Amino acid sequence: MIKVDLSGISGFVPVDAVRFKEGRDIVKNLREGEAGLEGTGWLRLPEEMSGGLLGSLRDTASQISGESDVLVVIGTGGSYLGARAAIELLRSPYYNGMRKSTPDIFFCGNSLSAAHLSRIVALIGTRPFSILYISKSGSTLEPSVAFRIMRALLVAKVGEQEAKSRIYTITDARSGRLRAITDREGYISFEIPADVGGRYSVLSPVGLLPILCAGIDAEEILRGARDALGSAADEAALYAAARQALYQKGYKIELLASFEPFFRYMGEWWKQLFGESEGKCGRGIFPAYADYTADLHSLGQYVQEGERALMETFVLFEKSGVQLLVPPAPGFGDGLDPVSGKPLSALNEAAAEATKAAHIEGGVPVIAITAPDMTPYSFGALVMFFELACAVSAIMMQVNPFNQPGVEAYKTTLKARLGL
Repeated sequence: MIKVDLSGISGFVPVDAVRFKEGRDIVKNLREGEAGLEGTGWLRLPEEMSGGLLGSLRDTASQISGESDVLVVIGTGGSYLGARAAIELLRSPYYNGMRKSTPDIFFCGNSLSAAHLSRIVALIGTRPFSILYISKSGSTLEPSVAFRIMRALLVAKVGEQEAKSRIYTITDARSGRLRAITDREGYISFEIPADVGGRYSVLSPVGLLPILCAGIDAEEILRGARDALGSAADEAALYAAARQALYQKGYKIELLASFEPFFRYMGEWWKQLFGESEGKCGRGIFPAYADYTADLHSLGQYVQEGERALMETFVLFEKSGVQLLVPPAPGFGDGLDPVSGKPLSALNEAAAEATKAAHIEGGVPVIAITAPDMTPYSFGALVMFFELACAVSAIMMQVNPFNQPGVEAYKTTLKARLGL
């Protein structure tokens, strides 16, 4: 299961038993509904989603796969990051050497870039496509604009009535612009649970429908999350306590890093989770993400010798699931003879160990989080682990982990400039 190694911070700060006990008590209060905060419905999702609703989502995913070669997922922030994290980590465009049978999935509505949206339109080309629009309100500018453009393209291809049958929404059950549009147009729709915020919604229909459309085993994701609620709760409290101990010592920036490039969008999801949950009331650890070893050749110099305000958290995997050996080439002259015949995974592990040692020596405390492998089960476990740790860490910091009042500031200013 998920393991947390704090040996890399022992020379910088102690994680005392009192702080760890506080973290465990917060987890207990959250699970028992005694935290006194709204927005904790994500704790129930692993259990609630495993019944008939998951079956309905699976049927809808089959319908989308049957009618379309492309699924365009429209959403921003929590409406897309969790699903994209799962798909990037667990799937590739090809499977077992054959072209995959699931639709290509493109994500948009997370920027106002004409170039980005135009490229997605070009990638769709003449292929049949469906739209999944995810938004609690339907009033956020980026996804609203993307939906209008993609809907117009779909109507031009298949006509008004056929387009309605290829548009799916996930939105609030009763209110908001998207709910009104959905009810009027008769789109197939699923609800965003009222007590689940966007960044905590990966295990709801928001994340699970795109995940199912990619052919990923959602039941295994939910099983991993359910198990982590018990087995990883103490580890989550330990991670939260360590972050807060370092924060109190002046480490204000946390650099999450993985040695697996497919983890990148998990890092993006993590950034939103911790940034929106902790960054308020003049407090918070700034979350950043690095892709190692690639970023060791760019950010590495700063991490090693720059200002000492950084803490690092490595996400490691015990098994890569792939056996790829460095082929022997005697006399080739590339200097690799000592590693000939070794698995590439062993080199990657050595790189992680060397990086940790070098950064600690350079004055950067390093927390190591290890998951068993890159499977749906481990993905679900990591999601629950980070969500628990984030909620605990924010409460320790005396901020509400489940609101985001500052997010509305730029939206209000932008809409005023556009006359909306």
